[in-house]
Amino acid sequence: MPTAEALLSGDVRVLARAISAVEENRPAAVDLLRRVFPSTGKATVIGITGSPGAGKSSLVDRLVSTFRGEGQKVGVVAVDPSSAFSGGAILGDRVRMQDHAGDPGVFIRSMATRGYLGGLSRATNDAIDLIEAAGYDPIIVETVGVGQDEVDVVKTADMVAVVLVPGMGDDIQAIKAGILEIADLFVINKSDHPGADRLEAELKYMLDLVNSSGPGKPEILRTVAVRDEGIADLRRGIRDFMDSTGHPRRDERRRDRAEARFRAVMSELIMRRVLDEAFPDGALERVIDDIAERRVDPYSAAERIARRLELR
Repeated sequence: MPTAEALLSGDVRVLARAISAVEENRPAAVDLLRRVFPSTGKATVIGITGSPGAGKSSLVDRLVSTFRGEGQKVGVVAVDPSSAFSGGAILGDRVRMQDHAGDPGVFIRSMATRGYLGGLSRATNDAIDLIEAAGYDPIIVETVGVGQDEVDVVKTADMVAVVLVPGMGDDIQAIKAGILEIADLFVINKSDHPGADRLEAELKYMLDLVNSSGPGKPEILRTVAVRDEGIADLRRGIRDFMDSTGHPRRDERRRDRAEARFRAVMSELIMRRVLDEAFPDGALERVIDDIAERRVDPYSAAERIARRLELR
C-alpha cells in the first residue's frame, strides 16, 4: 500500500495505486485517506456535467490546456457509466484527452459510477482528496448525463457548469426537472449550431422565474469547444465565481459537501456492519431467495432484521 509521504511527494504511480486501493475498498486505503486528509480542502473542484453528446470531454480538454497555460497542475476525474458485467468504467482515460496523456502536470483518471443513482460513488470523493494531496489544483470532475436524480455532482464540486447543446429538447426538460438549481454556470456548447439563440432565450426565461437578480444567478456562456471558441470566457466565469465575495452558492457548498460525504461514509459503514452481523453464513442469499419467490415481502424481512439488531 502506498505511504502518505510518497503520495504527498507527488509520485504519479503512487497516486494511481492509491486510487485503485480506494476503488477496491482495501482497508489500508482508509488509513491513507486519514493521513492525507489534513493536506486537502484547498484545491478548486470544478464539476462539468451535461447530457451525452454535449461535448463535455472536448470542453474539459480545452479547459485543461487553459489551466496548464497558467502553470497549474490539473487533475481530471472522468466519471463514466459502470459496465453491467464487470463494474468497471465503459470509457477509460485511454480514449480521453490524448493530447495531455504525456503531460506530467496533468493526471487523468476514469472511474465507474458503480450503480449509484446520482452518478458519483464515494470513491470519487476519496479520489479527489488523493489527487489534491498529490499536488493537483484545480481538479475537474466530468460526470455522466444529467436528470432529476443525477445531481450528486453538486455534493462534490465547489462550482458546477452544466453543459447544454442546441437542438436537443431533452436538455430543457432536464433543466425543468431540477438541474436548474445546481448550475453555477450554463455553457451552451456547439453554439454555432442552429437553435443556440432559442436555447439561451429559454434558459434566461427560466432563470428569471427562479431568480430575477442577485449574485446567485448563473451566467450563460457560449462555446465551440472543438474550435477553442469561448474557452477564455468560461475560464473567466469560473474565476469570477470562485473569487466572488459572499456568493451564496459558493459559501454554502463546502459545508454541504462535508455533510453529504460524512452521511455517505457513515451509511456505508453502518450498512456493511449490519449486513455482516445480521447475515452470517449465506443468510443474505436465503432472504433474497425468499423475497424473489414471494415467500416474504422486503418490508417484513427488513423489519425482522431491524428488530433482531434492536434498531427500533
